[in-house]
Amino acid sequence: MTNKERKEHGLYYRYDDPEVMGPQLQYMEKLYDYNNTRPLEHDKKQGLLKEMFAEIGDGCHIETPLNSNWGCHHVHFGSGIYVNFNLSLVDDADIYVGDHCMIAPNVVIATSGHPILPILREHNYVYNFPVHIGKNVWIGSSVQILPGVTISDNSVIGAGSVVKNDIPANVVAVGTPCRVLREIGERDRKFFFKDKELDVWE
Repeated sequence: MTNKERKEHGLYYRYDDPEVMGPQLQYMEKLYDYNNTRPLEHDKKQGLLKEMFAEIGDGCHIETPLNSNWGCHHVHFGSGIYVNFNLSLVDDADIYVGDHCMIAPNVVIATSGHPILPILREHNYVYNFPVHIGKNVWIGSSVQILPGVTISDNSVIGAGSVVKNDIPANVVAVGTPCRVLREIGERDRKFFFKDKELDVWE
């Protein structure tokens, strides 16, 4: 089996194989162009996003700089997503993000890792597993999301967390490693931050 076939079948493979790397640098050229747009060049930004991403819905706003191994070529965004500064996507495999997600500054979403056995790392072996993030998820600043993770709809990931296992829907999860702290519930209908009360129901 070739390295390219091993990559496509979710096996470990050597990343220094030119057949595997293919047009990666061409994808990164478009990312470079995106990162060098000016703040008011909205139409140009939207056009580049449509070219860069595997798919991206309407109403997405991504602050620069944006970092991506494959220039977002393996990234699938829904609609209405907001991304703050310095998102890093290790998108050697597919990354899926659902509608209306919010991603805070300095988040890393990684689909790729290296074997623990030193001799394999010495010979440039790597593995990839896709990441799935559901709809209306809020990811706090400096969160690290590791290969193969699924975060389900409506959940909140607290700042600084390292997410190495799946997170269910409708929860607040925090920590290193990230664990469920509590479900989102009635208290969240009354308070929006600590003891600060909501008035949207009046």
